[in-house]
Amino acid sequence: EVHLVESGGGLVQAGGSLRLSCAASGFVFGDYSVGWVRQPPGKKREGVSCMSGGSGSTYYRDSVKGRFTISSDSAKKMVYLQMNSLQPEDTAVYYCAADRKNCTQANFDHWGQGTQVTVSS
Repeated sequence: EVHLVESGGGLVQAGGSLRLSCAASGFVFGDYSVGWVRQPPGKKREGVSCMSGGSGSTYYRDSVKGRFTISSDSAKKMVYLQMNSLQPEDTAVYYCAADRKNCTQANFDHWGQGTQVTVSS
């Protein structure tokens, strides 16, 4: 059974940094794409970043390019999202999600419980 557990959220001032972690289990790490999806208050979920299984290709939504970096440690089955220069509009619940398909086709069948990120102005 695929299991994803996020950690690392919190409250930070604008301009600050946070690193989110996602502990993955229940699947062969390289066979799945793993991404970060966020849900701002009162809004729909939106994709933030994704790393395709196998190729390791990475993708980012335009608003986080140059500020966020997705990475992984396959030995530890961990995926990270380093978030720098955080802005109030980055405030959201951040979810780790996984899918067998590559990032460009993923619908994300598996989700973690989410971690809250709040950026104060």
